[in-house]
Amino acid sequence: MSMEELFEPMKEPMIMGAAVSIVVGAITIVAGLTYFKKWGYFYKNWLTTVDHKKIGVMYIIVALVMLFRGGIDALLMRAQTAVPENNLLNAQHYNEIFTTHGLVMILFMAMPFIIGLMNVVVPLQIGARDVAFPRLNALSFWLFAAGAGLLNVSFIIGGSPDAGWTAYFPLAGIEFSPNVGNNYYAWALQLSGLGTLMTGINFITTIMKMRAPGLKLMKMPMFTWSALITNVIITFAFPVLTVALALMTLDRQFGTKFFAMSDGGMDMLWANLFWVWGHPEVYIVILPAFGIFSEVISTFSRKNLFGYKSMVMSMIVISLLSFMVWAHHFYTMGHGVMVNSIFSVSTMLIAVPTGVKIFNWLLTMRHGKIQFTTPMLYALAFIPIFTIGGVTGVMLAMASADYQYHNTMFLVAHFHYVLIPGTVFGVLAGYHFWWPKIFGFRLNEKLGKAAFWCIAIGFNVAFFPLFILGLDGYARRMFTYSASTGYGTLNMISFLGALGMAVGFALICYNIYYSFRHSPRDENGDPWDARSLEWATHSPVPEYNFAVVPEVNQLDEYWYAKKEGRDITAGEYERIHMPNNSGAPMWMAGVLFLFSFFFVFSVWTAVIVFGIATLGFMAFRSFEKDHGHYIEVAEIEATERQLRGDK
Repeated sequence: MSMEELFEPMKEPMIMGAAVSIVVGAITIVAGLTYFKKWGYFYKNWLTTVDHKKIGVMYIIVALVMLFRGGIDALLMRAQTAVPENNLLNAQHYNEIFTTHGLVMILFMAMPFIIGLMNVVVPLQIGARDVAFPRLNALSFWLFAAGAGLLNVSFIIGGSPDAGWTAYFPLAGIEFSPNVGNNYYAWALQLSGLGTLMTGINFITTIMKMRAPGLKLMKMPMFTWSALITNVIITFAFPVLTVALALMTLDRQFGTKFFAMSDGGMDMLWANLFWVWGHPEVYIVILPAFGIFSEVISTFSRKNLFGYKSMVMSMIVISLLSFMVWAHHFYTMGHGVMVNSIFSVSTMLIAVPTGVKIFNWLLTMRHGKIQFTTPMLYALAFIPIFTIGGVTGVMLAMASADYQYHNTMFLVAHFHYVLIPGTVFGVLAGYHFWWPKIFGFRLNEKLGKAAFWCIAIGFNVAFFPLFILGLDGYARRMFTYSASTGYGTLNMISFLGALGMAVGFALICYNIYYSFRHSPRDENGDPWDARSLEWATHSPVPEYNFAVVPEVNQLDEYWYAKKEGRDITAGEYERIHMPNNSGAPMWMAGVLFLFSFFFVFSVWTAVIVFGIATLGFMAFRSFEKDHGHYIEVAEIEATERQLRGDK
């Protein structure tokens, strides 16, 4: 590509403005770290950390940044369609925005938010001092960050992906998308997907092998159960994406014909591979949210979770069925009546275990002493809104009816009625719920509730009109429409709802600033009077998590210990072995970022150089002798006294 083609996207005023804002932001951060002489602290305590809590915080920070980026895309799409024959965006820019919106929100916002909360909470809930493979955990984060960076570079250098977030062939092939946008798609998802696969293996090992004494599987908190099942899905689903993206790269950059419509290729092969991964991916981001709602509803209802065993079994059944429904995404593509019927029935079956969970949450709240905190409001709003998404999902599951709904805004509305209450409400509930565990103080409740109402009301105003538009024939991905269609009024209402949601997310950001400055610091590690083990330690949590690993004899052990006046963390201190920090994961991910960037543009000399450098990092780690370090008893005692406020 010529330099002119390389920076072609910069001719768009909005993209130029975004690029300038990124540069200004980066310069501000660098200048701030330099002025306050924080480079050493930042590198030592964050960039090289292997502490699961700090890695979780970094995941959440990136997720919030990506939420902002994906939210801007959403507002631009709603603004473009708010009035007929609008010229705010041209067709190409609109294609790029709805493609990157889907990718950013699902893979670079929902996934890191979920994984960030897992990182912070799961080791604490099982009484572990870290994850099983701390260095691998750091590499997982930095690979994800490299993938996110690569995707965001695309809209400045070379051009964004523009074939939809599903990248269907032949549209995503070199014939119809000759620019490098879909090369970026393949490599950004490949990097982040490898990091996610490592996370899956890491957390399965952590949960299965590092639980506190006495903590049997059927005594684990529901969020830990949801994390275990989710990571099992990850280890089975993500290799399919890895292979599909590799084949995509071969087709686009080496002239193979796996997904071509000629020479023995099959474009539907991509659709099958994508959704064999893609539908379990929906449950990868929803099941942990189900676990969060279980923790929140139980805590703020002051009751045990109703139907614990049935909740576990329902998640297992959902995880199995999630691999058996992928073809419902293309009923209209000629499978035939028998195949469509099988996938229709299997899709409807998922409503059964999901309904079990809904009723269990409702029965948990029955006769409970409900506290209407910000996390509880998100959990309460989730139930009716998600039910609408589930009911419309059953409508879409009917293969014959889907011929009417398919590729209309009805499908878009359904998708958002499932994912926003089922994932975004979940992570926001968990974010508010566990914030004091991470930082030692609560977010402001008034601002939190104001943000909730803006988001909940704005969401319904934004997306319910899309059901009506879809039934009236308004196709998805249309960047404009004529006034004679009559779509203008409902589209304008939808845009106003999106603005309401934007106000809510802005309040969430302001709440962080306000609470850091004004919220009182909690004097104990349990501000919610919660039930599970993570609340038994201090807030913020020390490096070693627990000075004495607690022993667990029943579900909600910490809750019963409080009521009985027992201290489950009491005992004699012993020195604690902890892993050493390492900069290798960050630098290796940086090298892989450059490897992928040059691969996108087929600069083979640079690809070889950075490929060899990656192998060098792997070889170095294979022969490195790093035995970690010990925290001595005297240091533990001093830390505990400080955290307790003893003089």
